[in-house]
Amino acid sequence: MVQAILRRPDVQRATGLSRSTIYELIARGEFPQPIKLSARAVGWPEDTIREWQDSRKATRNRGSTNRVA
Repeated sequence: MVQAILRRPDVQRATGLSRSTIYELIARGEFPQPIKLSARAVGWPEDTIREWQDSRKATRNRGSTNRVA
């Protein structure tokens, strides 16, 4: 199966994060590193972005189990 490589604008749309936030999270080790596509282009494999989103959802869900209704 061919996997899509998402360019930064696509990653921004998929995550709702700004460019600066994406790179800040990368620097802190909290967001997937991009892969180099050419001398001036990077991208993210679609599945790594999906996995990151799933991990954020899991974190949210774990936090909600401790709430008192």
